[in-house]
Amino acid sequence: MPRSAAKPRFARKPPEVRRQALIDATIECLKRYGHEGLSIRTISAQAGVSVGLINHHFPNKDELVAAAYRYINAELIAGMQAAVARAGNSPRARMRAFLEAWFSAPSLDADALAVWVVFWGLYRHSRLIQRAHRETYQGYVSLLRGMLAELLPQARASRARGRRAARSAGVQPVDLRLAAIGFTALLDGLWLEWCLEPGTFRPAEAVELCEAWIASLGG
Repeated sequence: MPRSAAKPRFARKPPEVRRQALIDATIECLKRYGHEGLSIRTISAQAGVSVGLINHHFPNKDELVAAAYRYINAELIAGMQAAVARAGNSPRARMRAFLEAWFSAPSLDADALAVWVVFWGLYRHSRLIQRAHRETYQGYVSLLRGMLAELLPQARASRARGRRAARSAGVQPVDLRLAAIGFTALLDGLWLEWCLEPGTFRPAEAVELCEAWIASLGG
């Protein structure tokens, strides 16, 4: 009976599959060890590949961490967008769907806080992280701004008639740019508070708080 051929030590995988596996391993290592304990060797051990293979796909650790940042942001935004799309055309339902998605897994994950702390620490000094942030954050803010414009009649009146005409009609227009900034700060603050002390409030309470804040914009 002929001897069966020996199996290769590592199966060949498409480059995009291998890159994603390395990104996943980097995220897991950031959760476990933080930035101080993160190295190409720990990532290679987590991914079960050689250091040389990592260097083949990413020139250095910073590039790999930036890719992980880009991936996490893009996945979260895509999840929010999908939740909003499933909610239909009602502005109120779309906002509720967004908030419920934001205050649930995978967005609401105390274990992920360690990863974000690393990203925040690197942001000021890493152009790679700054670039990744700009590429993804704009989509997030645009989503919030669009939903606020749909939900707030003052914003619609301001866009349709112009600020002067809206005021003459007795409608105080909402500055959507500032509203989106304030809403973002509220969401981020509640997210951070929950990750630090999960027992402080329930996700459903955070949803209600955000809806009340948005309602207050309507005067």
